[in-house]
Amino acid sequence: MHETAPGAVRAGEEFRVDGRRARRLLSGAELEPFTRLDDLRSVLAPLTTFGLIALLVAAGLAAWGHWWMVALVVVAIATQQHALFVLAHEAAHYRMFSSRPLNDLVGRIAGTLGGISMCTYRVTHRLHHNHLYRRQDPDIALNGGYPRGAGYLARKLLIDLSGWTAPKTYAYFFGAPAINSATNETLRPLDDTSPSLRDAARRDRWWVAGFHLAMPCVMFAVGGVDGLLKYLVLWVLPLATVLQALLRLRAVAEHGAPAGYDSPLTAARTNLPGTGPLGWLVRFAFFPHHVNYHIEHHLYPAVPHYRLHALHARLREAGALEDAEVREFASTMRRVFAPRAVAAQSR
Repeated sequence: MHETAPGAVRAGEEFRVDGRRARRLLSGAELEPFTRLDDLRSVLAPLTTFGLIALLVAAGLAAWGHWWMVALVVVAIATQQHALFVLAHEAAHYRMFSSRPLNDLVGRIAGTLGGISMCTYRVTHRLHHNHLYRRQDPDIALNGGYPRGAGYLARKLLIDLSGWTAPKTYAYFFGAPAINSATNETLRPLDDTSPSLRDAARRDRWWVAGFHLAMPCVMFAVGGVDGLLKYLVLWVLPLATVLQALLRLRAVAEHGAPAGYDSPLTAARTNLPGTGPLGWLVRFAFFPHHVNYHIEHHLYPAVPHYRLHALHARLREAGALEDAEVREFASTMRRVFAPRAVAAQSR
């Protein structure tokens, strides 16, 4: 079974529904309301993210010179750059708008601002969905092998915050070959896709690269050295540092140290942020636009993000999530930071 999407879905373009050991408790008729796109609801997500980015950049400019305040703004901007990545993910699944051209336009804008090619990510992300935790999954290099102890993950996060990880991240989102750490096999995402998606990915990458090469020149022409510095600090710095740590933590929370590998119920994880101010902060920083409902997303990738919460409730009601990897975020962090032996005993 393949994901339904607006327009024709040809071989090499589909996101397959992962049915390995997953109990099919929802019939097509039951699932249909969850997959229905609502353009009015869809527009709230990009409006919220773009609006918050504008407000945060304005706050950074107003606080310029007060460096502790600028540092806080840089962290906050990184959370919304993370939200841009999630919007690009939603568009990559054709789940943002019912109009394919509008879906791709908004997704490409979100991706471009974040420095990624949405069209290329669509190609790479298909492999992750269609081959979750199998040898063709390009994401195993990032989230496989956990837990490896608190020291390992802490070192990785410090490297992320230093900016050293950013080139690898953007190479991944530009479709660079990935190496499966378990098999040492080289995966080439652009080889496993339709010609039309491959051509769209190659064109989109030129637009993204051109935008980010032009922006420093534009900022310098408009504001001189001061304008260029503000752009680098308020936009490029969070992209290269804080965002990298957020992306790693979310990826590991979604797939690190799973309870099993033979079903999306155990190879993916739904993270419950919790309640109160701390829960709101976790949702804001790590799981924008309902991306925490990751089991539900892998089971039914045709469901738009704003219906995942209701789908989660329906699956719980049906008993489908009884043995699934559904955890409080704090529990997930204890698991992925744990020594290998401890996590193995807890499965």
